[in-house]
Amino acid sequence: MTTKTTHTKIVAIGGGHGLGRVLSALSSYGPQVTGIVTTTDNGGSTGRIRACQGGIAWGDTRNCINQLITEPSVGSMIFEYRFRGNGELNGHNLGNLMLTALDNLSIRPLDAINLIRDMLKVETQIVPMSEHPADLTAMLRNGDIVSGETSVDELNEVPLRLYVEPAVPATKEGVQAIEHADLILLGPGSFLTSVMPPLLLKEVKQALKRSQAKIIFITNLDKEKGPAGAMTLETMLHWCERAMGGRAVDGVLTDHHRPELAPRYTQIIEALASSNHEWRHNRERLKEAIDKLIVAG
Repeated sequence: MTTKTTHTKIVAIGGGHGLGRVLSALSSYGPQVTGIVTTTDNGGSTGRIRACQGGIAWGDTRNCINQLITEPSVGSMIFEYRFRGNGELNGHNLGNLMLTALDNLSIRPLDAINLIRDMLKVETQIVPMSEHPADLTAMLRNGDIVSGETSVDELNEVPLRLYVEPAVPATKEGVQAIEHADLILLGPGSFLTSVMPPLLLKEVKQALKRSQAKIIFITNLDKEKGPAGAMTLETMLHWCERAMGGRAVDGVLTDHHRPELAPRYTQIIEALASSNHEWRHNRERLKEAIDKLIVAG
């Protein structure tokens, strides 16, 4: 690393698969990187656990940790294990259950994550967007209200607006990481249900509005399914900026030129796709692109 990259503090915001990819690409930066993870999922194993146990959604956090494991071990196999069969445990991920158990033992969610990180030798900081349970809620153009990430993903139209209900506070360590960041990355991932939820928290909005960091939006490599697939990239950027209290996005990291974008957005164009999955970002290419951003200032 150059001297500049050695001291750069990076914050990445999003959900499980996309955020995990970014964090794993930047794993060599160690604790200089903080991932702020969406906690509003209500589908799959996570949704079933929330329905009967309450608490925040752990699935995206577990996904990020899984992608950051570099030393396979019995501990990592346990954390990644998913039950199969015909019983109630079918489909449940043991990592989700472990984090839920720690929460039920009245261990602070961030402390539970740090305990698992230490066990699995993960240096990257991982912070839940909030330590209080909440759901993503959408208001439609006809005034209807739809609650829950899975319901938002299944909408046939782009909602009028999104909000997190109840209006829970952001995790203070996440806010502090934003305040001290030199570079802030939004995405990739499901725009409405992964990238947007953390931006909807008041303290995150205020911290991003005040931030002097460079804010870069990382585009997906394939068109999304669901309502976000009907949104243009410029519309997504406007949604982010509205959520950040008018703070402008500085640039877009993308795999091809986007002629529709206003000139005020710097376009960083790189070949980012994996050779075997064109919709998935290649870790090394992603890291090289972000390194260039840091060096360029």
